[in-house]
Amino acid sequence: MEITLSHKMIEFGESIFNKLANYKKQKIREGHDIIDLSVGSPDFPPPSFVIETLATHVQDPSLYGYSLTGIDELHSAISEYYLRRFDVSVKKDNEVLMVMGSQDGLVHFPMVFANTGDLILVPDPGYTAYAAGIALAGATPYGMPLKEENQFLPDLDAIPEDVCQKAKLMILNFPGNPVPALATECFFKQVIEFAKKYSIIILHDFAYSELYFEEKPISFISVDGAKEVGVEFNSLSKSFNMAGCRIGYIIGNPEIIAAVNRLKSNLDYGLFLPIQKAAIAALHDTSSFSENLREIYKKRRDILVNGLAEVGWKVESPKASMFVWAKVPIGFTSTDFTIRLIDEAGIIVTPGNAFGPSGEGYVRIGLVQSEEILGKAVQRLKGIPLLK
Repeated sequence: MEITLSHKMIEFGESIFNKLANYKKQKIREGHDIIDLSVGSPDFPPPSFVIETLATHVQDPSLYGYSLTGIDELHSAISEYYLRRFDVSVKKDNEVLMVMGSQDGLVHFPMVFANTGDLILVPDPGYTAYAAGIALAGATPYGMPLKEENQFLPDLDAIPEDVCQKAKLMILNFPGNPVPALATECFFKQVIEFAKKYSIIILHDFAYSELYFEEKPISFISVDGAKEVGVEFNSLSKSFNMAGCRIGYIIGNPEIIAAVNRLKSNLDYGLFLPIQKAAIAALHDTSSFSENLREIYKKRRDILVNGLAEVGWKVESPKASMFVWAKVPIGFTSTDFTIRLIDEAGIIVTPGNAFGPSGEGYVRIGLVQSEEILGKAVQRLKGIPLLK
């Protein structure tokens, strides 16, 4: 029988991550020792109190039914967490919505507000889930280049007037993936004015809110007027190493929250209740876990950035997130350099153009290996002519 795919699937080609994974397997089969710095998933377990909470509630036979929505206790924990961490007041009854991992929400969000052919403003380069969601909605992305000369913030004045008039949604991500830039309060105020002027919904992806070093990131919803125009996504995947638990949430404008919930009520039956209980424990945590986690990532960042400088590859030291956004040496494309790194040093990074056209000329390096392995990667680079 011949299997044919839908026209929609044409927009979903094999991801660069699958291609890199396949090339990695090939190299390993050939006997090469590979250091993989391409992934964006934490290599740590959740804190012990989260695991213990999950283990305890998994034993409760009454928690195996449909949850349908986030339980009230979870909504309260999210509200309390935002007040404690970002001085943001969020009403638990209508300004909070649980999603099955922030990616689930990000991919489905455009379907709620955009029609076929509508424009959606996206960071370029940007997280690949944004493009997937736009494709599912049948909408059209309009890339906002993130350039070094603009501190990797979109230049709203550079967006053509006709695009502004047609746009339904703007997606932002600070600290970002793949670009670990931080937004300023001034920039967010400009975004709010822009959104009001053109009636554009703002979606801010704040998944890396707890992974910062010298400067604490700003919550978009903490800025006056933000709730009038948009929402903020957050997740426990990076902040509490709960990536496999697939739990995230949206806060902000209650009308937008209600609309997304309307779609969700037709897609899923909620998240496993023991995972919600574990998330509550994480959000209530006031220990030094987050501070210790930041210190580990900071040490990794410094080892990698300082080590790369020693071998002649000077890269910007990120202020937040788990990534380094590095310019490739002159004479290479992002993809060529990535392949050469694998072939000559056994190191896998992600080519910047995988995240959008403006990512050309860069690679994303994940701080997802131990200090020892990152040091080993630097030593390998000293022994090859690639950076000379």
